[in-house]
Amino acid sequence: MNKSPIEQRPSLTSMPIWKALEVHYEKVQPIHLRQLFADDPKRGEKYTAEAAGLYLDYSKNRITDETIPLLIQLAEACGLRQRIHAMFSGEKINTTEQRAVLHTALRAPKGKKILVDGADVVPEVHAVLEQMEAFAHKVRRGEWRGYTGKPIRNIVNIGIGGSDLGPVMAYEALRFYSQRNMTFRFISNVDGTDFAEATRDLNPEETLFIICSKTFTTLETLANAGYARTWCLNALGDAKAVRNHFVAISTNAKEVAKFGIDTENMFGFWDWVGGRYSMDSAIGLSTMIAIGPKGFRDLLKGFYAMDEHFRTAPFEKNLPVLMGLLTVWYTNFFAADTTAVLPYDQYLKRFPAYLQQLTMESNGKHVTLDGVNVDYQTSPIYWGEPGTNGQHSFYQLIHQGTKLVPCDFIGFYKTLNSVGSQHAMLMANFFAQTEALAFGKTEEEVKADGTAAWLAPHRVFEGNRPTNTILAEKLTPKVLGSLIALYEHSVYTQGVIWNIDSFDQWGVELGKVLAKRMIPELENTNEPVLKHDSSTNTLIRKYRKSNL
Repeated sequence: MNKSPIEQRPSLTSMPIWKALEVHYEKVQPIHLRQLFADDPKRGEKYTAEAAGLYLDYSKNRITDETIPLLIQLAEACGLRQRIHAMFSGEKINTTEQRAVLHTALRAPKGKKILVDGADVVPEVHAVLEQMEAFAHKVRRGEWRGYTGKPIRNIVNIGIGGSDLGPVMAYEALRFYSQRNMTFRFISNVDGTDFAEATRDLNPEETLFIICSKTFTTLETLANAGYARTWCLNALGDAKAVRNHFVAISTNAKEVAKFGIDTENMFGFWDWVGGRYSMDSAIGLSTMIAIGPKGFRDLLKGFYAMDEHFRTAPFEKNLPVLMGLLTVWYTNFFAADTTAVLPYDQYLKRFPAYLQQLTMESNGKHVTLDGVNVDYQTSPIYWGEPGTNGQHSFYQLIHQGTKLVPCDFIGFYKTLNSVGSQHAMLMANFFAQTEALAFGKTEEEVKADGTAAWLAPHRVFEGNRPTNTILAEKLTPKVLGSLIALYEHSVYTQGVIWNIDSFDQWGVELGKVLAKRMIPELENTNEPVLKHDSSTNTLIRKYRKSNL
C-alpha cells in the first residue's frame, strides 16, 4: 500500500472553527474563575453531566457559555460522530496496522452483533469468557491442584505494558472484593529484582503463573516466564509440572506448547484488542480469579454502560467527549503540558500509572493519520497520586507554581472501609482542594487574616487553576469499568481531533530493537566490534569491564 487508507483532512489549525477558538481563547484567558462564578450563581449546577454511575462537575474549568458549543463544533468538523460509529462498527481505524479497534466488543452482551471482516466476534468473546470463568472457579474452589496435589494459593501474573498495568491496577482497585485466602503478585520488569521480590515468600507447590503475551515472543515477558519455569522446576523436579503451574494468555499455540503449557489452558484474544485496551479480555484472568466471575461480569457491565453512553449521548452531555474536548482546550490553547489525575481513594493508587500508558502511548504521536507532521501539541503528560498523600508533595506546584496543571479529582460518596471519621476528613480535603485551586486567596485576603506585608506575597494563591470533579457512590467493579471506559473514550476523542492514530505504538519499537542487538555485545566473552556512537560504545565497555 503506497499511501494511507485515510482520506486526507484539512489541517487542524487551518480550520475556521480552530481560528474561532483562538479568538475565543483571547477573550476567556484573562477571566478569573472567581468572576465566572460571581456572574452565574447556577454555574456549579449547569456545567455537569452524569452517566454510567459517574457524576462529572466541570464548572471549575476556564470556560464560558460559548466554549463548549465551539469545542463541539470542532468535534463535528473533525467528524467525531462518524469516527465513533466507525470504531463501534468494526472498521479498521488503526490504519497503520490495518486493524479494527474493538475493545468495546469485549464487554458487549450476548446477542449483540459486531462484525469484523464479515464475522460476528461476540460469540467468540463470550466463549473465552466462559472458559475463563470455568478455570477461575476451579482455582478459587481449590479444585485446580499443583503438581504435588496442593491447591493453588498464589497467582503470579507475568506480562508487561497493558498485560501488567491493567491487571495490577484492577487488582489493587478491587482488592476489597478479592478472595483473601489467595495471594496475587505481578511481575513485569526484566530487572531480576522484580521476580525475586515477587516470589521470595511463595511456595512453588502452591503457585500458578499466568503468562500474558499475545505472540508469546515478548522479550521481557518470555525472559521472566523462562526464569519462572526454572524457579518452579528447581523445586518440583519434573518438567511435567509446568502443566499444573502455568497457563498462557496468547494466540501462539505452537510457542505455548513448546514452553510446556497445555494449550487447553491457553486463553486467546484477537488482533483487534490493543495491549493497553486489553484488561477486560483474557488478560484480566488474574482479575477474574481475584474477584470472581460475577465481579468480573459487573466490571464488564460498567464498561458497556459507558460505551453506550459515549456511542449515543449528545456531545453536550457526553462525559468522555466533554473531558476529551477540555483536554484539547488546555493542551492547544492554554499550552498546558500535563494533566494530573488525583483519586481520593487508596484503592486507586495505581490508576494514574495505568492512565499514563492509556493516554500517552495512544496519543503521543507527531504525525497525522495521513503521515503529515502536526503543527500543534498532542497528548499531555499524565501523572498523579492518591489524595491526600499528594497534598503533602506536589500540590505546592499545582497551587503556587508557574505551570498550569489541569486536574481530574476522583472521589466517592461512601467508603469501603469505615474507620472513624476519616472518610469525611478525606472528602473534606477533596472538595477543599478544588475550591482552593479555583478561587485561591488574594493578597488583600491574606493581609486581612493578619499576615505581615512582607510575608503576604508568599501566602497568596492565584487560583484560576482548572479542575474536573468525578464522583461515584462507591468503588465497585461496575464503577471501575465505567471509569476506565470514560478515559478510554476521552483519549479517542482527543485523537480524532488531533487526526492521529490512537491505537498504534510504533514509538516503543526502536529502543527494543536496539536492545536486542546489544544483548550479545554485553554477554559475549570476546571483545565485540562496537559500531555505536562514542557515548554508547564507552558505556558498553565500562559495563563489560565491570561484569566480565
